[in-house]
Amino acid sequence: MPNVPAGGAGEVSGLGEFGLIGAVVGRFAVTPDVLLGPGDDAAVVAAPDSRVVATMDLLVEGRHFRRDWSSAHDVGRKAAAQNLADLVAMGARPTALLVGLGCPPDLPVDWATGLADGLADECALVGATVVGGDVVRSDHVVVAVTALGDLEGRAPVTRSGARPGDVLAVAGRLGWSAAGLAVLGRGFRSPRVLVEAHKVPAPPYAAGPAAAVAGATSMVDVSDGLLQDAGHVATASGVVLEIDTATLEVGQPLADAAAAFSADPLEWVLRGGEDHALLATFPPGAALPDGFVAIGRVSAGEASVLVDGVPATGLGGHDHFRS
Repeated sequence: MPNVPAGGAGEVSGLGEFGLIGAVVGRFAVTPDVLLGPGDDAAVVAAPDSRVVATMDLLVEGRHFRRDWSSAHDVGRKAAAQNLADLVAMGARPTALLVGLGCPPDLPVDWATGLADGLADECALVGATVVGGDVVRSDHVVVAVTALGDLEGRAPVTRSGARPGDVLAVAGRLGWSAAGLAVLGRGFRSPRVLVEAHKVPAPPYAAGPAAAVAGATSMVDVSDGLLQDAGHVATASGVVLEIDTATLEVGQPLADAAAAFSADPLEWVLRGGEDHALLATFPPGAALPDGFVAIGRVSAGEASVLVDGVPATGLGGHDHFRS
């Protein structure tokens, strides 16, 4: 990468590429899974299972976050959370992240270090850490995260294992992020609990591996909305997923915000994304792990999603290339 021209002392251009790397590397913990941390051409992470679960996501300023809405710490936590949630949705234990940062040269240094602190704090919730990455110059802030996990001897829980007769269950919040986005989009900052839910998701990390141990037949991270992600499971498994809306929790903050906006809170619950709840199926009669609540069932038929017995249309959720 070409040398970045020197800039203000409080901007990343003033530090340069390697100075910026040095400013953030020390903020990341060294965990037992890290055999060799940052400082060489690559890190070395233990893989006792002999298999590594890997996933990655991008966050682009103006598309996934706004710096006038979210702090750097918020963005760091969100970037980590959406990747860690994908790992636990496979039944894996997260171990390490690799992070790429693209930023303009006038980005404040404390924004970059705040991002690193957010990544570190979210990783600490699951015992993982950041082991390396890259920084480049770009016109807007872009955060790319690759996450690694360990199956600990278990089979991965995929989207394709649901079978007729299985129980459909969910762990975590639904609709809170979408409601928070609606609040922010109208220029408000309260209810604060909804705004915070949009800026920093709260995936039920422990529920993923617990579901795998309990014999979950399929599982997915609800990142794009309950209906859309249920549709992914239905398609992959070749089954019908039936959702009973009477079982879905509509928290009081959602109800209050919906009343203020003349909206239907159930739409946020069914179609809102970025909560990173876990949707899973379990064999009939199986005890659901802590945190999971039954919301329906799996039946035979052409792959589809039913809501209160009616085929769901326009599954909603987020699609980056849908107008």
